[in-house]
Amino acid sequence: MTIENDNGFSGAGLRRLREVLTRHVESKRIPGLVALVSRGEETHVEAIGTMRHDGGAPMSRDTIFRMASTSKPVTMAAAMVLLDECRLRLDDPVDPWLPELADRRVLRRPDGPLEDTVPALRPITVRDLLTSTFGLGMDFTLLDSPIRAATFERTDYSVASGPAPEPDEWMRRLGELPLSYQPGERWQYDLSNEVVGVLVARVAGRSLEAFLRERVLDPLGMKDTAFHVPAAKIDRLPPLYGPDPATGEFLVWDEAEGGRTARPPAFQGAGGGLVSTVDDYHAYFRMLLNHGVHDGERILSRPAVELMTTNRLTPAQQAARDAMYGNIVHVSAGQGLQGGWGFGMAVRTRRGDYASVGQFGWDGGTGTTAYADPARRLTGILLTQVGMSTPDSMRLINDFWTTLYQALDD
Repeated sequence: MTIENDNGFSGAGLRRLREVLTRHVESKRIPGLVALVSRGEETHVEAIGTMRHDGGAPMSRDTIFRMASTSKPVTMAAAMVLLDECRLRLDDPVDPWLPELADRRVLRRPDGPLEDTVPALRPITVRDLLTSTFGLGMDFTLLDSPIRAATFERTDYSVASGPAPEPDEWMRRLGELPLSYQPGERWQYDLSNEVVGVLVARVAGRSLEAFLRERVLDPLGMKDTAFHVPAAKIDRLPPLYGPDPATGEFLVWDEAEGGRTARPPAFQGAGGGLVSTVDDYHAYFRMLLNHGVHDGERILSRPAVELMTTNRLTPAQQAARDAMYGNIVHVSAGQGLQGGWGFGMAVRTRRGDYASVGQFGWDGGTGTTAYADPARRLTGILLTQVGMSTPDSMRLINDFWTTLYQALDD
C-alpha cells in the first residue's frame, strides 16, 4: 500500500478495501488488479495479484491497462477544447465536417426493415453527438433488429471482429445506414463517441491522438495514455482475458506482445481505444474535480467541465435509458442504473447504492472503472485484465465502490 499524507479515509476502512480486493484475486477469477483511491491530498494505491492468470510478473502501480469504454470521459476532453475555442458550437450541424451524416433517413420503426424510412426532421448537431443522441448506437432493446445487425457489420471493431479501417472509410460505411431514431430523440450507447473522435480530428486538422496529446494528455503528465503500447513498455501490459461464460476458463482476447494493442490502430477509437494507468487517470479526474485546472494550468474551462459532468438528458431520454439498463442488470451488476449522462460519461442523479448523487465517470468492458465524486472530493480507479464475459469483474467493481465509500472518515 502506498500512502501519501493522512486524511480522509479510516484505517479500518482501507484495510477492509484491501481485504475485499485480495479476496477477489484469491478466488482465482481475477488474476490481478491495480486500484487507486484518493481524497483531498491523500492517495492510496493497491497492486494485487499477477499480470497473467498462471502467475508471472506481479501487478504494479505502473501496469498499463486497456481502458475500453472508460476511454470515453478522457477522449471527450478533446471536443471540449474545441468548444472552448469556438471551433465547434453545440447546436451547429455537423454536415460541414461529417458530410457522410448529411441528409439522413430515419427508420419508420426502430426495429423495422432498413428500407422503410422517412427523412430526418433536422440535421445532426454537435450536441447530438456529445450527448449520444444522434440517432444510432448500442441499444439493448434493439439487439435483434436489422439496424443493429447492419451497424455491427459496418462499424464494429471489437476483439472478435478485427481492426477497424481508416476513419474516412469507417465514416463512409456509417453513412450508408439510416438512423434508428430522429436526431436528438433518444440516448444510445457508444457509437456517437467514435464519431466524436473523427469530428475532432477533422476540425483540428490532425489525428485525434495528436490533438488529445497536445491539449490534454501532455499538460496533465499522462505519459502512459495512448491508443497503443510501444515496444519499450509492452512488458507493462498484461494479456486481456475473456473468461468462458460456461467454464470460467481464461481465454485470451488479446496478448500483450504481438497483440492488437501493441501496434498503432488505423482507427483511433474515442469510445474505447485508450490504454492507461491508475496515475494517469487520477491526474485527469483530479483536473475535473478542480474545475478544469491542473497544477495551476487551465486545461478546460469551468463551464466545459460542468457540461461534461452534469446530466444532459431530458426526462424522456432518461426514462428510456433507465428502462434499457434495467433489463440487463444481470450483465451490468448495476452499471448505468443510477441516472443520467453528461458528455462521455455517466452522472448519478439519484442515490441507488453507496455512491453520491453527482458522481461522474464510467466503466469499461475490459474490467475497468473510474469515477470522481465532487461532493466528497473523492476519486476511485480500479483496473483489471478481465473482460466482462462473466459477472466476475463487475462484481469486483461493485465491491470496490462499496468498500471505498465505507472507508470515508468524515
